[in-house]
Order: sequence, then C-alpha cells, then structure tokens
Amino acid sequence: MHIDYQETSKDLLTRIEIHEEYGSANIDVWTTDLLDPQPGMKILDVGCGAGKLSFLFDDYTKGGANIIGGDFSEELLEKARARNKERGSQVEFQFLDFNQPFNFADNAFDLCTSAFAIYYARNLNFTFGEAHRVLKPGGRLFVSGPLPENKQMFYDIIEEAANAAIPPMPGSSRFKGEIFGTIDSIFARTELRTFENHLTFPEVEPFIEYVRASLNEDRKLWTSMFDNRDEYEALIVKITDAARRRFERDGKLVMTKVVGGILATK
Repeated sequence: MHIDYQETSKDLLTRIEIHEEYGSANIDVWTTDLLDPQPGMKILDVGCGAGKLSFLFDDYTKGGANIIGGDFSEELLEKARARNKERGSQVEFQFLDFNQPFNFADNAFDLCTSAFAIYYARNLNFTFGEAHRVLKPGGRLFVSGPLPENKQMFYDIIEEAANAAIPPMPGSSRFKGEIFGTIDSIFARTELRTFENHLTFPEVEPFIEYVRASLNEDRKLWTSMFDNRDEYEALIVKITDAARRRFERDGKLVMTKVVGGILATK
C-alpha cells in the first residue's frame, strides 16, 4: 500500500500542544505504566518526530536507558537534537525511513516503539519484520495509533460542514485489522490496549486550530475535500459554523481521542 503522505512539523506539534492543554488524561503516564522502561535497556523509537517519546523514556529511566530515536524528517530531527542539547540528554537521533531496512544489527534492542507514525508504512510485513529482526528474543514492540472510533465528534462536524464522506485515514482504518493482524502474525504474543482522552474545548477557536492542524492543505490525506487554498478556506468557514452551532447547543465541544496500543513480544 503506497501512502503519499508527509506530516508537517508545525501541524504535529500544534496537535500535541492541544492534546496537553485540553485533554483530561495523560497518554505519557499510560505509556510508561504499560511499558515500564528500565535503566540499562536499549530502546529504538521509530518515527520519533521531535523526540517526545524518546525524552519520556529518558526521563522515566533517569537517563539510564540507551535510546535511539529515528525519523525521516530532518526538520523534526533538528528540533529533537536541539531539545536534546538543552536537556543535556544522551538520546541519539538519526535518520530512519521505516520503509527501508533498519540500519541496526539483529537482536539489538529490548524495546521498539512507534507513536502515531509507523502505521503509514507502505509494506506492513516488511516494516514490522524489521522491528522483529532488531529486537532481542523476548523484546517488545509497542505501536500506538488511533482506533476507528477516535475523535468521532471531529469527523461528525466535518461531514456536516462538507456534506461529504471523510476519506479513509491510514491510521484508524488500518489499526485494529490490518496492522494488528500483521503484528500478530510475526510476533509470538500480541495484545491490544486502549487509552481514552476527552478534549474539552471551552470555546470554538482552539477546536478550529486543531482542525487546521489536521486538514492543512499540505496534508495529502484530505485533498479529496479541497483542490486549492480558496476551497480549503471555504471549508474551514463551514466547519467553523458547524462547530459554533454545536457549541451553542451543548455549551462546549468535547472530542474523545481513542488510542490503541499494540503490545507484542518477540
């Protein structure tokens, strides 16, 4: 499956900030409670972006784990390296394209993670096969991403505004079925965990900021809904009107993020 998609760093960081400001639950706590990374472990974070998960593991282990973060975006890697320097951390950040062979030896890592990224892989068997290869016997893979029921209110408002069906999202449309099934066929043991985060917007504007960070015209997943900048802005106006109607009715906007965590053992 070829997915012509590239996340922009600004959009990604905007959504992370909104999750943290308006969310009711902390996905970082959920992740560390589930994985409990320990000092001395060797950890590979695939699709590390600006380093959020890598730094979480570094803090949790008090700098005691050997952590490598890999991403294909040099822009995000530069942000991660700058933050690494500010923190005085020893996390290593390097280029990694998960559609290509991982540049690591067999049986090298205790834990391989990917948060909201690896489900864009073109060939799931290849990519998760590489994750399996670089893990030690008994090593664990953890992949997080949106489930089909994720942020239903967000999609309802867009469908109302656009009077059109939402295009399939590679994450939520693949996660429970294709992705879980592929991992389960490669690893010895696989389980699905669920995390919910209710984002409560006290006004319409931050919700529209989130919408823009999701529908930005650079995000090729959404181009079936607009062909150019003018159409994009016209759609934003319609979405804003639909969101205001719902806000006036309910007094708030509540969007529930429903995230799956696939935990697999080699």
